[in-house]
Amino acid sequence: MIGKHVSEEGNGYRVRADDLPAALQPREKFDRLGPENLSESDLLALLLRTGTAGLNVVELAEQIIMQYGSLSALSQASAAELKKDFPGIGKEKAKQVKAALEIGRRLSQENIGERPRIVSPEEGAAVLRERARSLDREVFWVLLLDTKSRLMAPPCEVSKGILNSSLIHPREIFKPAVQYSAASIILAHNHPSGDPSPSANDIRITKKLIDAGKIMEIKVLDHLIIGRKNPDGANDFLSIRETGLALFEER
Repeated sequence: MIGKHVSEEGNGYRVRADDLPAALQPREKFDRLGPENLSESDLLALLLRTGTAGLNVVELAEQIIMQYGSLSALSQASAAELKKDFPGIGKEKAKQVKAALEIGRRLSQENIGERPRIVSPEEGAAVLRERARSLDREVFWVLLLDTKSRLMAPPCEVSKGILNSSLIHPREIFKPAVQYSAASIILAHNHPSGDPSPSANDIRITKKLIDAGKIMEIKVLDHLIIGRKNPDGANDFLSIRETGLALFEER
């Protein structure tokens, strides 16, 4: 029988990780499998350390991941929101979770660099992946590149909401490119559904902007669609250039 222990913050009872069978304890799994092989809920359970009334720490972590949908979405919630959504989580524990997620975000940004060189679709997707994962609506970005294919500024957000050709006007797309004297641009937007497959409208918008770029003498190199990782290991993004569905400028 799983024992219960008084909460460290004085709010009822919490089930400790130590009360789980040894094989299911996150710390034991960490030692046996290594952190890279733990699930998101196991990693979160290590941060939480204790569960709440009626839930062991792994079950609590699973509920948190299920409610927010992903670690990216969880990272967007404040410590106060986390405490409110899960009353058994105290203020200090909520701060610890937020601090750990912020370290992960900064590490990801550090690995990308402030001005990465983008010469492949994967490198472009890496710049946008964390921004796009937690969004519940479509956002359109432009990546501005110099003559050496280095990113000149943070991704420029030019549109939010359902994308159509009337909303994506070339003037808004190329305004930041002219401002920064960009040599070329990469178009990008997310699919909140998680499926990065391009729609017929995505292709129409892409062709329209490629033609506008030729007039502006600014190369449009690609259009990336960011989705989410699938259990089958499929890519979480798609390059319209690689599909051959539109004819882009050469670098």
